[in-house]
Amino acid sequence: MADDCSHLDTIRPVKPSARGCEDCLKSGMRWVHLRICRTCGHVGCCDQSPGRHATAHFHATRHPIIEGYDPPEGWAWCYLDECFFDLDGDTTPQDGPIPRYV
Repeated sequence: MADDCSHLDTIRPVKPSARGCEDCLKSGMRWVHLRICRTCGHVGCCDQSPGRHATAHFHATRHPIIEGYDPPEGWAWCYLDECFFDLDGDTTPQDGPIPRYV
């Protein structure tokens, strides 16, 4: 994993909260890419998406690490240490088909 991230102990096996960005699905918004919180499983959209819900989830919860989720991309980002790192195969499986937007 990453030597630059001091929050690796927050990574958990998680169950995705939704089959797409949880907040976009509720509000009818569209997303570009998905991220999943590796503390609680919240699925949010990336910062290129209008809602930026993954980052909003971090600000609301302070859960530090997200994974590139759709498709599983094998990397993670720590908001607190501002670093990317490889998950070394520890990716979260998708919970069924994910609708495509944008």
